[in-house]
Amino acid sequence: MEELAGRPIKKKVVAVVGGGLVGALNACFFAKRGFDVEVFESREDIRKAKIVKGRSINLALSHRGRQALKRVGMEDKIVSQGIPMHARMIHSPSGKQSPIPYGKKGQYILSVDRANLNKELLTEAETYPNTKLNFDHKLQDWSAETGLMTFVRADGSNDQIKADLIVGCDGAFSAIRKQFLRRSRFNYSQTYIPHGYMELTMPPIDGEFAMKPNYLHIWPRNTFMMIALPNLDKTFTCTLFMPFDEFEKITTGDEVIEFFQKYFSDTIPLIGVDALKRDYFRLPAQAMVSVKCSPYHINDKCVLMGDAAHAVVPFYGQGMNAGFEDCIVFDEILEQLNEDFSAVLPEYTRVRVPDDHAIADLAMYNYIEMRAHVNSKWFLFRKHVDNVLHCIMPKTIIPLYTMVTFTRTRYHEAVKRWHWQDKVINRGLLFSATGAVLGGSYLLIKNPPDINKLIIPAEKMWNRLLALRTS
Repeated sequence: MEELAGRPIKKKVVAVVGGGLVGALNACFFAKRGFDVEVFESREDIRKAKIVKGRSINLALSHRGRQALKRVGMEDKIVSQGIPMHARMIHSPSGKQSPIPYGKKGQYILSVDRANLNKELLTEAETYPNTKLNFDHKLQDWSAETGLMTFVRADGSNDQIKADLIVGCDGAFSAIRKQFLRRSRFNYSQTYIPHGYMELTMPPIDGEFAMKPNYLHIWPRNTFMMIALPNLDKTFTCTLFMPFDEFEKITTGDEVIEFFQKYFSDTIPLIGVDALKRDYFRLPAQAMVSVKCSPYHINDKCVLMGDAAHAVVPFYGQGMNAGFEDCIVFDEILEQLNEDFSAVLPEYTRVRVPDDHAIADLAMYNYIEMRAHVNSKWFLFRKHVDNVLHCIMPKTIIPLYTMVTFTRTRYHEAVKRWHWQDKVINRGLLFSATGAVLGGSYLLIKNPPDINKLIIPAEKMWNRLLALRTS
């Protein structure tokens, strides 16, 4: 306890529900500010578990997430345990590989292991003397008026605590959020996409990575795709994203091989025929959900963060980064408003909701880009134009991916700027093309050529332009 004029002052108690990535990081932020922090996790301690349950899609750590880790002194340690990915590596059906850089030279995202990151954050949270981690504690009930919380332990006994602030970081199917749903004027939506995902492992070959490690490998096939991220143990985690009805069509090992031979033939010798047949049927395809809600708070007593507030599909690599940025934004508002929860919580909702909704929409859009647009010559041409303009006018034209991944530009502002830039660049390309046509027409009028020699080349050029725009 602190003292004021000789009288002890009780520290405020912050109860963080959920000991996952955002919950563990939040514990560090609140403990650093001097609050008494209690973390409650329904599962056992992941650091002691023999089998780690839950999702395992590899994580892509980028600028927003790194900034959050930096605030609690964890950035260098986590970055040293990640693998830099400087570009997407596109695998065509023929096996041809083509890199598409993420940004300027030196810019990269990091492939990090979810379970290891969670363990590191829990261990860091535990180093604060004012933090207590409570595992095997399932939330049974809580009061938004009093802050009284009741948990059920693994042995069936109850545990109660009274908190000044309750922070819901308990994931897409949040138990804390259920209380919000009972209240008036709480907006909530969830959307399951028709695609599921399945994970496969590509083992090392002769102790080395089976493919180039410093890339996020993508096999885009228009209506579905596969990606592969490198791991520290020299394996790749391959994730197949496909409509559920397509997964269900494949019922035998031979059909698996036939499917991979048709669409991902270059991966068969790398994953292995037997491993493919075994792993494909090991677990059913998993669902992906996008959650939006508002407001994020109830009075001065409770606030939602991470997937509990805004679960997103994994296609922009921003789910964890957005959740980690929640921690920074809340901490910044705590600082601005002198830790007055009655002012901080509504301000957090006002600031954060439009950004989280924007990244949820962008993640949906990026799935189309990853599985279809990267095959388009027009997309690659526009990507090149954007990058050239960014080099010439770095403060005026900034590619959307750069704003989202390599800056802390607010998500909704990045989307607005992207739409404006898109309009300007498309008009510029149109004016340039019009100018070229008018200039060419003027030269043709001044110096008329033999018309018969022009017909065939002109037709060829027109067909090429059409192919570029529609491919």
